Amino acid sequence: MASITREDIEAAVRAAWARDTCDPVDVEDWSPASPARGQCGTTALTINDLLGGELLVAEVLHADGSRQGVHWWNRLPDGTEIDLTREQFSRHEVIQQPRAMQRPSELPKRAAEQYLTLKQRVLHTLGLTEANDIR
Repeated sequence: MASITREDIEAAVRAAWARDTCDPVDVEDWSPASPARGQCGTTALTINDLLGGELLVAEVLHADGSRQGVHWWNRLPDGTEIDLTREQFSRHEVIQQPRAMQRPSELPKRAAEQYLTLKQRVLHTLGLTEANDIR
């Protein structure tokens, strides 16, 4: 099997983003002009499937201090953080300090279908049948 790079994974993930992989809470804000909007949870899980590590989660606040939501990204086993969806936030949306979380063994309660759709598209683009094929 050819070696798959992190750049290959990033390109596959970004190409897979669509309205049907967006968190249902963010669907109204998603558009092709802002493809990362609402993709952080599904993306973080998919990256974790492929590269392992920890999930990072942080609250996101509006400039006035009101809560916008939460943001998910990854810390890889080597300590490197990878966040493919940070650009979804405007300068008025401030990501707070993250906390690390171990990967839950079950599917997410919210956006499970969106996660599975994103993961399958990424695996297909990378020519993999399972995420374990990369590790």
